[in-house]
Amino acid sequence: MEHNTQEFLLRDGFLLLGTALVFVLLFRRLGLGATLGYLLTGAVLGPYVLGLIGDPEGKIGIAELGITLLLFIVGLELAPRRLWRMRHEIFGLGLLQVVLCGLAISAVIHHFAGFSLQASLALGLPLGLSSTAQVLPMLQSAGRLHTPFGERAFAVLLFQDLSIIPLITIVAAMNRNPNLTEGPPGWQLALLTVGAIAGLIAAGRFVIRPLFGLIGNLGEREMFVFAALFTVIASAALMQSLGLSTALGAFIAGVMLADSPYRHELEADVEPFRSILLGLFFISVGMMLDLSAIAERPLFVVTMAAALIAVKSAIIFGLALAFRMHWRSALALGLLLSQGGEFGFVLFTQAQNAWLIEPRAASLFGAIVTLSMVTTPFLMMATRRIREMPASKEERESPRADGASALVVGYGRFGQTVAQMLIAADIQVTLIDNDIEMIDVAGSFGAKVYFGDGTRIDLLRQAGAGEAQMIVFCIDGNQLSESLLHAVHGAFPDADIHARVFDRRALLRLKDAPVKSMSREVIESAVALARSALEGTGLSLENIDRAESMYRSSDKERLSLQIEADDLRAARDRIITQPIRDPR
Repeated sequence: MEHNTQEFLLRDGFLLLGTALVFVLLFRRLGLGATLGYLLTGAVLGPYVLGLIGDPEGKIGIAELGITLLLFIVGLELAPRRLWRMRHEIFGLGLLQVVLCGLAISAVIHHFAGFSLQASLALGLPLGLSSTAQVLPMLQSAGRLHTPFGERAFAVLLFQDLSIIPLITIVAAMNRNPNLTEGPPGWQLALLTVGAIAGLIAAGRFVIRPLFGLIGNLGEREMFVFAALFTVIASAALMQSLGLSTALGAFIAGVMLADSPYRHELEADVEPFRSILLGLFFISVGMMLDLSAIAERPLFVVTMAAALIAVKSAIIFGLALAFRMHWRSALALGLLLSQGGEFGFVLFTQAQNAWLIEPRAASLFGAIVTLSMVTTPFLMMATRRIREMPASKEERESPRADGASALVVGYGRFGQTVAQMLIAADIQVTLIDNDIEMIDVAGSFGAKVYFGDGTRIDLLRQAGAGEAQMIVFCIDGNQLSESLLHAVHGAFPDADIHARVFDRRALLRLKDAPVKSMSREVIESAVALARSALEGTGLSLENIDRAESMYRSSDKERLSLQIEADDLRAARDRIITQPIRDPR
């Protein structure tokens, strides 16, 4: 018996890995991403096509650890302070997206598919959620997870994960199965969630951090892997025992370790397990795709999948515009989050057990979720030209690695001065900007400026950031975020990062960013103008130097106190508002 089990495991592993390798390489080559390759692998090998691999439900139970590990890695990138700054996107944009999309899709199902109100809600509310397991890897591979666009997408996905608890409560409240043991009421689930999160925070600070410190002092590299997996699985197991989201538990554990010195080590240790298990998850989803249900009602499945994508895209597009996103970014966000999510399978099963929907309906809507996930890479490819800023009729050259020691991102009035001084010091510079008109003007003056979004990690890597000594961001300081600068530093640790900021507000916002230096864009020109004005009065050079020194000293002290207090209104008494007599 044991020998047969081992044979089945080896055979299944051979078939799964071999087939996935072929399909993933093929779809990567076609630019469609790995997710579609994994889904097709599961569909082909699963019980509804070749029938070579069985038990998709058992495999998806293990593979869901991939989602858990993914959320842990994302949590490692989000220090609590940064998460707090995202609260408006999480509880504003995220809340509105879940409520409006869920209710709108429920209405579509109720009016056009003929389901009862309870069944429509049990099906429609879960369909309002998107696929974290699909969207986050897409953002990571495109280098956009730590951009303002990526942060908006992640904020929505995070609230969706939080919303699992109230959705489970709603399904339980509509239960029609007298044999089903009723779970705890919603208020108890909410208290359990708060208590579990507080417990994880305390464990992270008083148990996990000292544990990693001990391992670091011992120098046991392998123990980091064990400790990292223990942290993820223990936090997930705690949440599961309370009937809560395992992925949320892993995310909280990651956040608690985000500002620890072990963050990068943990991320490197967990990443291989995350990639393998996430691939297995999508293979399992493909295996669960009930092709017989689709064959019986193909028009219904395709129409409902199209309606799901259209409704979610339209609502998210409108919400993103309301949150002041550019229409191209709003469209990209709507399409990126337009699919159904993996938590739909969990909630459909609960609705089936509660006698709200029949097993056939659960299979049909599971197929709709899977079909919607398949369409996402195609939608993103098909709309690329619409979503991206137009570059003009002439083709512009993308940056390439040419051995430059410095990358200057942004070639406006600020970047031109920085670049010219670096070149004057005999430093080879690569210039990057996404303003076509400016690139053309710069070219007419003999400057070679490459076209591209210099906040994208993949583009910086393409431009040679891995070999550069410095990366200088001369773009508008409002385009920079602490998370972006952390991501750039993590990807290119050998390059010093320098950044232009608009004013002291922006400097305070980026005070914890891993930058070598930050320069407020108007301070030096204002000091120079003040010196010229003082020279015009006939004041001696000694007195002018003393005034400048006094201002710089006062401003530096005030800025230091503001950073320490994290308050722009701190040290107001350091502002020079009255003449200061020379003590001599």
